[in-house]
Amino acid sequence: MTRKGSNEMPASRTVVFVCLHGAAKSVIAGAYLNRLAGERGLDLRASAAGMEPEPDIPLPVRRGLLADGLDAGLDRPRRVTRDELTAAWRVVSFGCDLSHLALGLGVERWDDVPLVSDGFAAARDAIAARVRQLLDECGRRHS
Repeated sequence: MTRKGSNEMPASRTVVFVCLHGAAKSVIAGAYLNRLAGERGLDLRASAAGMEPEPDIPLPVRRGLLADGLDAGLDRPRRVTRDELTAAWRVVSFGCDLSHLALGLGVERWDDVPLVSDGFAAARDAIAARVRQLLDECGRRHS
């Protein structure tokens, strides 16, 4: 974060997206944030993780992202850590209680996103809209 009274931007900011299995919603959110932040010239990167990671990112998620011109980016889902949450500029949870890991940290909850298993497009559209809102807010803070 920037220091009070300073006009300098932090060198790099990370948004950590966390879903139960670290294999769908967080991966989609991370891929969209990375692409859209880059298009907007924002120094912001995403990290995707899970509470109970699956062994692999499901093929429908990989295919859906590839069809959108994105790569899942992660070879395998991974478990979220307290250290990465503490170091994050922002933490977004998809239906996960992070209170035991993110003590005292503000966690933004995006619990209303449709299940990816019920349809990639609906989940992707909801996630992309939320990511755009987050980036709009970020751009207003630092313009």
